Amino acid sequence: MSKPRVGIFGLTGCAGDQLAILNCEDELLQIVELLDIRDFLMASSANDEESRLDLALVEGSVLSERDEEKLKEIRRRSDLLVALGTCAMHGGVPIMDRDHDRDALLRVIYGDMGSVYDTQSARPLHEVVHVDMGLPGCPIEKEEFLQAIGHLLHGDAPLIPTYAVCTECKMKENRCLLTDPNGFCIGPVTVAGCDARCPSLGIGCVGCRGPAPDANWASAVELFVERGLPRGVVIRKLQTFARMPAGAVTAPQGV
Repeated sequence: MSKPRVGIFGLTGCAGDQLAILNCEDELLQIVELLDIRDFLMASSANDEESRLDLALVEGSVLSERDEEKLKEIRRRSDLLVALGTCAMHGGVPIMDRDHDRDALLRVIYGDMGSVYDTQSARPLHEVVHVDMGLPGCPIEKEEFLQAIGHLLHGDAPLIPTYAVCTECKMKENRCLLTDPNGFCIGPVTVAGCDARCPSLGIGCVGCRGPAPDANWASAVELFVERGLPRGVVIRKLQTFARMPAGAVTAPQGV
C-alpha cells in the first residue's frame, strides 16, 4: 500500500505550527516513514508543487490576494484539507482589526506606501474554501498533531476536545483563577487540549486555542463587566484570537 501524499503549507502567519511539526524530533523519522511528504517549503527546497495530494495541512490566515490564490490551488489539488492552528481555523490575532478601516490602518503604519501592499482583512480558511477539519492551537500541540496523524492513517477523524479549558483545570485540581476578584481568565469559553498549561502556572487563559463550541460569550462578557472592566475592552480581549459568533454580544457604539 502506497504512503499518503502530504503537503504542508503556510499562508500569512508566524509559521509556528510548521515549526511545531519539525519539533517532533523523536518522531520525525517515523512520520517520514509513514507519509510521503511531497511539498513542505519550510523543511525542504526540493518540492513537488503540482502532484495530487491525499492530505494538505495549511497554517496561517488569508491576508492577501496571493494567500487566497495559493489556498484555492492547494484545495484544488488536495483530497483532504486540514486547517492547522488557530489562525487557519479562526483568523488568529490578525483578525482583531477586521472591523476597522484597513486603508486607514495602512496609512497610519506605512503612510503613502500603504496603498501598494497586497493586503486584505484576515479571514480563516473556511471563509475561502471548504475545510475538512481543523487542529486548534497557537501553535498546535505536538501530541495532538501526532494523534491526529495516527487517526487519519487509520481512516478515522481526529478526536479534538469540544469542552472548555476549565474542564482540564478541574481535572488537574487547579485553583480557579476567577476566584480572584481581579483575575482575568477566559478558560470558560476556550476549547481545551492544552492541558490547561497557562492556568496551571497561575496565568490566566487568553484564548489562544479559539472558542469552545458551546461557549457562553454573553455570560463571559457580563462576568468581567461586573468586575469593573469596560464592555468594549472585555469584548476586544475575548476576540484576541477569534471572532465571537455574530449576535453573541454587542459592543456599545463608540467603544
